[in-house]
Amino acid sequence: MSIVKIEATEIPDCYLIHAFQQQDQRGGFVKTYHEQIFDNVAFDFKIREAYYTWSEPNVFRGFHFQLPPKDHAKIVFCNVGMVTDYVVDLRKKSEAYGKVYAFQLNEDNRMAILIPRGCAHGFYVPSKKSMLTYMVETCYSPNHDTGILWSSLDYEFDFNNPVTSERDTGFPAIDEFKSPF
Repeated sequence: MSIVKIEATEIPDCYLIHAFQQQDQRGGFVKTYHEQIFDNVAFDFKIREAYYTWSEPNVFRGFHFQLPPKDHAKIVFCNVGMVTDYVVDLRKKSEAYGKVYAFQLNEDNRMAILIPRGCAHGFYVPSKKSMLTYMVETCYSPNHDTGILWSSLDYEFDFNNPVTSERDTGFPAIDEFKSPF
């Protein structure tokens, strides 16, 4: 039993993960991580910390990342509900630099996304309460934790007036951010 498939995205080193799943009259089973499957990706990924968030409808969280040397790749999946998951590439030498990419993650498709170091992550909850689980390669470091102001990006988001945190609305605009990546 393994993860069915890893699919490359337009972002270098960013992958959609199509998880192994099984269902019967009792319910279901989903395998979210299998170490050997990551032998085929461009970098070594080891889980150091895992956590989850739950959010109400019309919530936007992001865009978050950690600065070097505490930067990390992460795997994100939606256990409950549905989200539009966003990734922004902040790596200066990447052909995807500054671009926003959207992915649909939900409890039905059971996909996850592997987000590489140097990318910011955010998500929007369009309807019912949703839960996301994160598996990351470094532990949380408040001194390295930061973000980009979502509304400063050159992207047409498919929502208006989302509920956000004071922290998220206080992040610098993308054109004020000096990327260390």
